[in-house]
Order: sequence, then structure tokens, then C-alpha cells
Amino acid sequence: MTATTPQGAIAVAGVVNRLSPVGVSETLDRLTEAISGAGAKVFALIDQSGEAKAAGLSLRDTKLLIFGNPAAGTPIMQAAPLSALDLPLKILVWADGEGAVWMSYISSQWLAARHGIPPELTKPLSAVEMLVSRVAASS
Repeated sequence: MTATTPQGAIAVAGVVNRLSPVGVSETLDRLTEAISGAGAKVFALIDQSGEAKAAGLSLRDTKLLIFGNPAAGTPIMQAAPLSALDLPLKILVWADGEGAVWMSYISSQWLAARHGIPPELTKPLSAVEMLVSRVAASS
């Protein structure tokens, strides 16, 4: 396992992986608190491993946190309607094959380039990096 590629995963263009210093549940708690503190809203938490278990399948601990700020995201979607495919922002919190916990997300630069988002509207997209960095630096 390296600092940027989780065990069992491959590098994917535009996807950033950051190690979390704590388990999946605590990581989600810290992210949720940071999101609320930043004035954004958690729209959904999808328990992908829980849904797999309900279907009789096995999946390592995997949760998808969907969040955003409509006041910031709406102008982006007005300027680049197909950006709504990638918005609101998402952070995948998951355990790799060695038990390390990762926070994976699409980089703001990649998202802006993908949808041709005007530079003056890209700042809200960087919120994901700030939130993940805050949790990654905590202990």
C-alpha cells in the first residue's frame, strides 16, 4: 500500500485517495461535523457494505457520503448543466484489503476540467479537499 493508492485499488484519473487516521465510523463522524461546520449540508449517507450484506453479499466497510451547499452548487449547474452528474460532492469512506481506512473523492481540478466550469465558479468544488485534509490531519 502506498500513501496514494489503497491496497486492492488501481489509480484512477481524477480520483484522490487520502488515508484516515481513524476507522470508518469515526471518519464519517468527523467528516459530517466538518461539513456542518463549513455551512454545507449532508444530503445522504449510503451504506454500500450494509446494502451488500442485505443482498447476501460481502463488501468491505464502504460508505458514500453525499454533501453540498445549494447556494454554491446551483450556479455551477446553471453554467455547466451536466455537472449535476457529479454534484453534489461525494466522499467515499472505505477500508482497503489491509484494513486501512481511506477517503476517496474526485479532485476539484478534474471536475472543473471535465465540465468546463468557469474559473470564477470553481472555489466551492475545493471544499472536498479542505474537509478531507482536516480529517486526515486529525488524530
